[in-house]
Amino acid sequence: MTLHITNEVNATLNSYIEGGNYNAVMVLVDENTRQLVLPLLPCLNNAHIIEIAHGDRNKNLDTLVLVWRDMEDCGATRKSLLVNLGGGMVTDLGGFAAATFKRGIDFINVPTTLLGAVDAAIGGKTGINFNGLKNEIGAFAPATAVIVSTCFFPTLPEQEFKSGFAEILKHTMLYSHVKFALIQDFDFKNIDYEFLLELLKDSLLAKQHFVEQDPIEQGIRKALNFGHTVGHAFESKALSDGKPVPHGYAVAWGLVVESVLSHIMLQFPRTDLYALARFVRENYGAFYITCDHYDQLLDFMRHDKKSSNGEINCTLLKECGNPTINNTINEDDLKAALDIYRDLMGI
Repeated sequence: MTLHITNEVNATLNSYIEGGNYNAVMVLVDENTRQLVLPLLPCLNNAHIIEIAHGDRNKNLDTLVLVWRDMEDCGATRKSLLVNLGGGMVTDLGGFAAATFKRGIDFINVPTTLLGAVDAAIGGKTGINFNGLKNEIGAFAPATAVIVSTCFFPTLPEQEFKSGFAEILKHTMLYSHVKFALIQDFDFKNIDYEFLLELLKDSLLAKQHFVEQDPIEQGIRKALNFGHTVGHAFESKALSDGKPVPHGYAVAWGLVVESVLSHIMLQFPRTDLYALARFVRENYGAFYITCDHYDQLLDFMRHDKKSSNGEINCTLLKECGNPTINNTINEDDLKAALDIYRDLMGI
């Protein structure tokens, strides 16, 4: 996988299309990216457009089948290219469609959201939600290229921007206490795009570092799951309640709980825990839970992909920049962490 961080998106994408000797080029979009982004990329004027419905609730088997059928109807072969133009839902589902169609065709991810850039577009994880569980079906399949640009981000709604920023927050905690300290003053009302570009580059390179060391997540790449065991449980509960929440918001709340666990089990610094909780509370609010929800949340965590035998498995931090993987969490510690989360978040 080749990573490009550039605002010359059209020229970069066109170089792959012209140099790839593809017999067909398809572009997967949702209704939003078809209207707002596709017209900005004339190199895709002759591509076959596959449009799917917007939103994570549509990252499912029914939508995947529609994409497969559209690819087949337009005569796609193993020498065809799929360009996934959109947020994480589009790159996740499109990557899985490409990885499985005729046992795999080339695909390029062009994320149009901050979350898509830092979370879904890099790392080779593809997949769909299934049976009420987040990303339950999928495969590791690296893109031919990922083209990341900040030129799409100024038009993002605030909630969608913050959702992506939660992954940058996670990455700063994984690689740099200095960056974690700097990020706490980030102003979402007056975004400094030069600073954002610096954070984005650091975040992407940090993630790529973990991915290249461990392409199929057998070891150190699991560090990137920080915040996600609990975050996915929050997300799954919200879906089961019929009140879905943005993925990045769930990750932000998950970071708080797993940082509490890090403090309980590994002495993660209390000052950093309080700083994180303040930043998340002020910018993301809180996911409301009571002790009556604990058993349901634990059940979701046992079904997480990181669990091999029904245990609850988390990545934790000894300190910022020092993650530990494969931590088995007992129920008492987790329930205590959820209690402390509620106190920290003012619930």
